[in-house]
Amino acid sequence: MSRYSVFSILKNGLRGNQGWDEAWGTPKPKKHYDVIIIGGGGHGLATAYYLAKIHGITNVAVLEKGWLGGGNAGRNTTIVRSNYFVEGNTAFYEKSLQLWEGLSQELNYNVMFSQRGHLNLVFTPGQKDAMARRYNTMRLNGIDGEYLNRDQVRKFVPHLNYSDDARLEILGGYLQKRAGTARHDAVNWGYARAASKLGVDIIQNCEVTGFIKQAGRICGVETTMGEIKADKIGMAVAGNTSVIAEKAGLGDLPIESHKLQAFVSEPLKPFLDTVVVYGAGHGHFYISQSDKGGMVFGGNIDAYNSYAQKGNLPIYTDVASCAMNVMPSLGRIKLLRQWAGIMDMSMDGSPFICKTELPGLYLNAGWCYGGFKATPASGWCFAHTIAHDEPHEINRLLTTDRFRFGRHIDESGNGPTPNRH
Repeated sequence: MSRYSVFSILKNGLRGNQGWDEAWGTPKPKKHYDVIIIGGGGHGLATAYYLAKIHGITNVAVLEKGWLGGGNAGRNTTIVRSNYFVEGNTAFYEKSLQLWEGLSQELNYNVMFSQRGHLNLVFTPGQKDAMARRYNTMRLNGIDGEYLNRDQVRKFVPHLNYSDDARLEILGGYLQKRAGTARHDAVNWGYARAASKLGVDIIQNCEVTGFIKQAGRICGVETTMGEIKADKIGMAVAGNTSVIAEKAGLGDLPIESHKLQAFVSEPLKPFLDTVVVYGAGHGHFYISQSDKGGMVFGGNIDAYNSYAQKGNLPIYTDVASCAMNVMPSLGRIKLLRQWAGIMDMSMDGSPFICKTELPGLYLNAGWCYGGFKATPASGWCFAHTIAHDEPHEINRLLTTDRFRFGRHIDESGNGPTPNRH
C-alpha cells in the first residue's frame, strides 16, 4: 500500500488517477483470529489499529454488519473537545484530544481535524459559576480553557443575538481553543486503511448472529458468513450494544438506546468559524459550519427508547427554536437533511471500556454524547485492555461495576433517565 503524499497526488494525477492502491482489502474471514472486534465504526477500527500498531497483535478481524461509516460514525455532528471535569473522564478525553492533534500524520490520511475552538455560552450567573468549576478543573489538569466576557464573545462571534430584549441574554462564554471538528467518515476510512496496512482483516456485510461458548468462555461468533473462532472478542457496537450483549448472554447492562438527531443546512459562505454550544436549563444546542458550508447542528436526545435512524418533528422544532434564540440570522436558511444516530446511553452519562463477566468478552459502550470525540482514546484504551487483560490507568474507572459499588461518574448529573441512579 503506497503512502499518500504530494508526490503521489501529482504522479497519479498525470496518470488519470488510475494508479491508486485499494484503501483496504476485502478478505474472506479466517477460521480463527487472536482478536475479533465486533463493529466497524470509529471505535472498532481504532481498536484494531492500536492492537496492531502498539501491541503487535495483527491477527485481528473487524466485523461490520453493513459498510464502514454506515452507523453512528456517519451520523454525528463531528465535534471534538476535552472539557470534562469528573475523574474518569478528564484525563481520558484529554488523551483523545492529544491523539486527534497528530492523527492525520499518524494515519497518513487527512481526517480534516480543525481546531477552530469550542465556545460554551452562559446566560445566568449560576451557569457561569457551574462552568467555572469545570474549566478550573481542566486547567488544574493542564487542559486549556478560558472565560470570555460578553464583549469578548461579541468580538469572537459577532453575529449572535446581543440585543437588549433577547430571550437569552449572553453574559459570556467558556472557550477551549484546541477543540474543534473533524470529518466523521474520513476518521473511519483513515483507521481502516492504516489497520488494513498492518494486516487487520476488515470484513463488511458480516453480521454477528450469535456467540460460541466453551467451558463458560466466549471463544467465537456465529455470523452471516459462518462461524469464526477467536481467543478474545471485543464489542464496539454503540446503540446495538444491548442486542449483541443479549446474544452473548451477558445480562442486563446499565444502558439504554436512544436516538440523537442532527441537521444540516444548505451551504453558506463562511459564517461561523468555531463551535457554539449552550445548555443547562435553556435547551440544549450545538452548531458549527462544515467545510462544505453547511450549518451542522443538533440538540437533545429523544426522550424515549428507539433504534430508529430517522428524525421527527418535535426535536426538529426544539432545535430550530434553540438556534433562533441565539442566532436569528439562521431563520431564512433551508435544511437539506436530518438523521439520527443510535446512542447507547449509560445511566450516569459516562462510558465503559472494560472486561465483562464472561471470560473472553470485552465491552466498549455507553458513549452517550461523547462517542465521536472519544474515538482515538477509546480505541487506544480498548486495545490496551484487550491486549493486557486489564485496563490502562486512563480507563480504570470506566467499568460496569461502578454502579454496583456506587462509584458513578456523573459528568452532567443525568443519564437518559436521572431517576434511575
